[in-house]
Amino acid sequence: MGGLRDDTTPEPASGGEHAVSVSVVLPAYNEADTIESTVATTLDRLGAFLEPGSFEVIVAEDGCDDRTPAIADRLADDDRRVRHLHSDERLGRGGALEAAFEVARGDTLVYFDTDLATDMRHLEELVTRVQSGAADVATGSRWLPGNVAERPAKRGVPSRVYNGLVRVFLGSELRDHQCGFKAISREAFEALGGDVEDGHWFWDTELLVRAQRAGYEVAEFPVEWTPKGDTKVDLVRDVLGMGSGILRTWWQLSIRPRLSQRVGLVGGAVLAVLALGLMTQYLDFGAVLAEMREADPVLIGGAVLVYLLSWPLRGLRYRDILAELGYRERVGFLTGAVFISQTGNLVFPARAGDLIRAYVVKARRGIPYPTGFASLAAERVFDLLTIASMAGVVLVGYTATGRTAELARTVVGAEGAGRVAVVVATGVGLAAVAAVVVIALSARSDRNLIAAAVHRVSTDSYADFVVGVIERFVGDLQAVAGTRRGFGRVGATSVLVWSLDVVTALLVLAAFSPGLPGVELVAVSFFAVSVGNLAKVLPLSPGGIGLYEGAFTLLVVGLTPLGPELALGAAVLDHALKNLVTVVGGYASMVGLNVSLTAAVEETREVRDPGEEPAELD
Repeated sequence: MGGLRDDTTPEPASGGEHAVSVSVVLPAYNEADTIESTVATTLDRLGAFLEPGSFEVIVAEDGCDDRTPAIADRLADDDRRVRHLHSDERLGRGGALEAAFEVARGDTLVYFDTDLATDMRHLEELVTRVQSGAADVATGSRWLPGNVAERPAKRGVPSRVYNGLVRVFLGSELRDHQCGFKAISREAFEALGGDVEDGHWFWDTELLVRAQRAGYEVAEFPVEWTPKGDTKVDLVRDVLGMGSGILRTWWQLSIRPRLSQRVGLVGGAVLAVLALGLMTQYLDFGAVLAEMREADPVLIGGAVLVYLLSWPLRGLRYRDILAELGYRERVGFLTGAVFISQTGNLVFPARAGDLIRAYVVKARRGIPYPTGFASLAAERVFDLLTIASMAGVVLVGYTATGRTAELARTVVGAEGAGRVAVVVATGVGLAAVAAVVVIALSARSDRNLIAAAVHRVSTDSYADFVVGVIERFVGDLQAVAGTRRGFGRVGATSVLVWSLDVVTALLVLAAFSPGLPGVELVAVSFFAVSVGNLAKVLPLSPGGIGLYEGAFTLLVVGLTPLGPELALGAAVLDHALKNLVTVVGGYASMVGLNVSLTAAVEETREVRDPGEEPAELD
């Protein structure tokens, strides 16, 4: 929170005045037209039921670019009951509230929206419920029986959907989580504040949910509420921001506590068996096993050795990526970190292994989390570009030889996992290419294309935060790929890594004695492996099991005279030996680096660098 300062010097109570017991925070972003009248109304209402000197009003001004800071300064100068907390940069609504509560002097902490949409006659009830000890948290509600709330459909329908999702996924007993009219005791805030991760619009929902989970008394009471201004569903704020907040909190509260290494392994194994079982519903699996037993063990052993060679190259590539970001580490250590993260992706859902790698380099080498995540993002972009390019080159070759129609019939006529895999792979490949094009154009343009694109679909201030995240990602990616040296080294190593992956599959396929000409064997191996790995990008199954085999089998059968049993046997064996090498290397690296997968997943909750201390108040 750089640039945060308290622009006032609170005076101690004197005479017959009481010590401050109630702190009201007004989160303000570009509120020049309303902030003065809102502060005046708030002071009047508080003065009607609280003793003089027992309350304060803090304007939590969140990086405004209008006259709000100047007005807040004047109000604080004119009335010692008013304080102005200024931030040079945007903290977000939740971040501004949290910063203000940290410096507030009261034991009862109150906040509400500056538009005063909630009737202020409810303020006494809000404050009293917490100040009296009857509740630890109090919140107004527009959806309880007995309230008076003018809710047009364009506001009411999205609100009901959102609150319904919070109740279903997060187990909340409240009817309205979004009403900007809340109070919390100092004790409850200090206990819960550190656990609330969202810094924007989901902050108060998360606070309410965590308060209930922790056993605090949460009081919800009906309020009169009148909408101020126009509104609409905002794509970035409501769908991306609030939706991702619900999913993240659900994962943290309901899923992650039940996860263990054993649960992950068993669950992954069950899902993998089910995925393969669904694939083989139209095949004689006995015939598949028979084909696998006939495979040449010498070529299978050669495939294992070739795949092993790719791992030091992965470590070398990761070293070059980190070097472009300003960190130099040994290839051996980084190879172990890659092994551990890829093992985590096989054990835990949703590619949690990527988070584990960020933890490993942070815990063992002090590389900050933001750099760890940026390096991972750069690696993934190079992976996608490489395998998409490999698939594209082979596709051009098929086009040149007049086999495009054959390929089209293969995809269109496919069923089940194979078709899903190819569709997913196509979408991922196109998205990767489009993303790189946008990044390249942004780097060459004087205009902020990212901000323009985001603000085209969002008018909310939260969009600025999203733009900032995307720009940091793009900046880190450009740092890696923006120089000829960086792009050349990382790109060349990526080609080698994925070429060895293809050669591994080629040797496995050759072990089944398919009798294919060499050129055809190479072409179909490159295409099947590329499409199969593109299909694995979306975490629809542990380690992409099922999707990889589906794409591989579909393309081999469709583009060669080989039967489905042989193709599936080769796909299963290829993927299995790669996963076996990954797991063995991963567990060996865990022993060598003294890393626990479950501990790593838990530690990645705190993604902020502990070395980055918050700025002091001036």
